[in-house]
Amino acid sequence: MTSITKMIRMDHTHVLATFHKFEASTPARVKKGLIDTVCLAVEVHAQLEEEIFYPALREVSESETLRKSEPEHYEMKQLIARLREMKADDPMLDSTFYALMRQVTHHVADEETVLLPEAERLLAPELDRLGARMTRRRMQLMAPRTGQLAGSMARSMSGSTLLLATGLALIGGMLVAKRRPLADALTDAQRTLQRKRMLATARNLLPGRKPLMTKLLVTLDSK
Repeated sequence: MTSITKMIRMDHTHVLATFHKFEASTPARVKKGLIDTVCLAVEVHAQLEEEIFYPALREVSESETLRKSEPEHYEMKQLIARLREMKADDPMLDSTFYALMRQVTHHVADEETVLLPEAERLLAPELDRLGARMTRRRMQLMAPRTGQLAGSMARSMSGSTLLLATGLALIGGMLVAKRRPLADALTDAQRTLQRKRMLATARNLLPGRKPLMTKLLVTLDSK
């Protein structure tokens, strides 16, 4: 079982890795895919923290970092709303995304240096239980967003294996209950990314083919 603090760190790592793929010279279509992937990841992550992590931590802590966390989420959501309305060729796209990068990076630094160590000190017996709750809730939140995620992956996968890893991690929670809808939603992404290349990359990224991810590979193999 994975603790809630480990899951939060994994989310941080995935988003920061995606940030590193965004450059001024990146094609507009790929930029939009990267942005959409980040926006979805941040939205889901923020909701999970607000519903599960922050309430649990508030029971044992009154730190200033915790008090300002949700207002910081609100600022991120405002930027995300603006980014969702922008076209791929909008001249303000880059600067708005860089603003989101700064917000997220500052927020991650506070959580990694203050909130997560605090939770591991004060909530140690509860971390695995909270992690299980977060996993269940992530499945619920991601299930209706399968198509959105697949489209973002297709636009952003300009040879980026790191971004594929991000997408697979987000998809993982949905595979248990929704194999057929997932296969349908991924059809367009498979065509764009070239099925054989995607399968080979997935296998390289997932040595041992753990049970949950094996379902994804079987679904893709059957198309």
